[in-house]
Amino acid sequence: MFSAFEWERSAKASCVERIGRRPDYTVTDKQSAFLVWRGSKCSSVTPGERRGEEQGREIMVRLNLRQSTRSIYLGLACVSLTLHLLLALFCLSVLQSACILPTSSSSSVPRIDPVSHASSSSSSSSAAASNKQANSRQHGDCHKPGVGGTFENEGNDSFSEDLERARKLIGVGKPSPTESGRSKLQELFKHPLYNLPRPKLQEDDWLLRLKTDAEAEEIEKEEKANRDSVTSDSDWQSASEEEGYDKVTWTRDKETHPPWLRFHLGISRWELYDRKDLHLAQLTHYLATRRILGAVQKKGGTQLKLLVSFPNYGQALLKPMRQSRDAETDVNLFYFSDFERHNAEIAAFHLDRVLGFNRIPPVVGRLINVTTDIRDVTTDERLSRTFFTSPAGNVCFYGQCEYYCSSEHPVCGRPHVLEVSLATMLPDLSLAPRRSWRSPWRRSYSRTKLAQWEKDAAYCDTVKKTPPYNRGSRLVDLIDMAVLDFLMSNMDRHHYETFEEFGNETFLLHLDHGRAFGRHSQDEPSVLAPLVQCCRIRRSTLLRLRLLSRPDFRLSDVMRESLAQDPLTAVAPLLSEPHLSALDRRLATVLAAVQTCQDGNEDVVYDDLDEHDDQQLGGNP
Repeated sequence: MFSAFEWERSAKASCVERIGRRPDYTVTDKQSAFLVWRGSKCSSVTPGERRGEEQGREIMVRLNLRQSTRSIYLGLACVSLTLHLLLALFCLSVLQSACILPTSSSSSVPRIDPVSHASSSSSSSSAAASNKQANSRQHGDCHKPGVGGTFENEGNDSFSEDLERARKLIGVGKPSPTESGRSKLQELFKHPLYNLPRPKLQEDDWLLRLKTDAEAEEIEKEEKANRDSVTSDSDWQSASEEEGYDKVTWTRDKETHPPWLRFHLGISRWELYDRKDLHLAQLTHYLATRRILGAVQKKGGTQLKLLVSFPNYGQALLKPMRQSRDAETDVNLFYFSDFERHNAEIAAFHLDRVLGFNRIPPVVGRLINVTTDIRDVTTDERLSRTFFTSPAGNVCFYGQCEYYCSSEHPVCGRPHVLEVSLATMLPDLSLAPRRSWRSPWRRSYSRTKLAQWEKDAAYCDTVKKTPPYNRGSRLVDLIDMAVLDFLMSNMDRHHYETFEEFGNETFLLHLDHGRAFGRHSQDEPSVLAPLVQCCRIRRSTLLRLRLLSRPDFRLSDVMRESLAQDPLTAVAPLLSEPHLSALDRRLATVLAAVQTCQDGNEDVVYDDLDEHDDQQLGGNP
């Protein structure tokens, strides 16, 4: 008796034998035929029939997948529609408050120093008018409360984010750095070294002055004659009627002057501004908040910078953010190939003020809208041609300049928001000419050559015999500038400027610090060459440096507090902690260099405080 298993195996073998003997099968057919045992029947399936069965099964699988995919897509569409409805409701709630102007706050701009300052009427000087930009697009009456009071809602995909940044900019809810504990910065500015009595300024010690009544009357007659000579079909237009500009109502009363004009009238022979002047707070406030009326590319220089104008005829020099604050300069780059940094300009102003020099024009940080504050208002065709939208959807531009002005090195918003620095413009050259001086310690700006001072250790002996360094305070002024540059690691000091009105008896203007604060992990000793080679330093400078090395007035601490007053600190600290620590390290290097000079030389300290003893200066620090 056969078992069921043995019977089935015998039947399958017989099936294979019978199919193999069929005359209509070729050898290929026999080898490729699929033998199938279906129940008690013996059948064969050719390759064509097999493929048909497989295709049928594949079609059924596809139909099943299509139905499943359709269900998934339908579910996702429902979820997406729900999210869009929620987003629309949120945007509608934001737009309901779009025309409410932000509340101003005293903490919105750097507080220069809360000390009252009275100035006599004789200190007022002549009003200087800046060059006006061409007519630009006028904004509507209802401005969106965006960054700096200039953002428009149209075309801005991140309006709610911009609104939040604007609130941070104007200081809403931001505590004052002096509210908690003792302020080292305020204590520093109360120290006698920062409140030295000054000689009374004479009339010729002011850069600009107001016209006398007789002069004003004569000029008014000339202007009236010019107006009468204009025909009715002339295209003459009063300055106060230009599109977008404020109506001019300035008089001899300084309270009617815009902040930039007060700054110009306050420039004297010995300093660019008085730290105690409360008008400086108004100046930085208008830079940080006023609507930008026009923007053109500034000529000269190697990198991109813009000249922006405001409705009150003020102007500012704009430098955009090119890299993150934490980015260090590549060690393989030469000093003249480095990017310029917007935060370096801001930090340089604060450092110059902390050192008591007051020789850098006020600089403030600001968030702007690349579209509404630059692209839509520019009258510069060269600049407007360089705008484009990046693959990430950000609005970018690159301008025209020697370095880094190409589509490979663009300045981009996120998608519209851009960090910039705004530096106060000095009086127009037609009103206050300036002289440019080549620095004796200028670098070669060559990849292979060295400057003479880098090869000659006794180079300063030659400089001391050369006018204007052979008399007066010009040499120690230059060394002050070298100390400032070393502290912020600025190797790009090729020239400096002075006002021609004051001749050689005046201070040096400290300008252009975009390449400072490039590396915190490395110091550049060659920047201190003027101090090391000449072994000369001003007594007031040395005393302040020693004061800033003490724990209760540590330079990094007062700089951190000073920088915290800038609006951009609401976004991120302007200097990272490694940069602040580098200030203390470099300050110790400067003091060590002075000590080395004093150990080997006698006449090192230039005494500009001969009328003040250590008792009056609060003790020798």
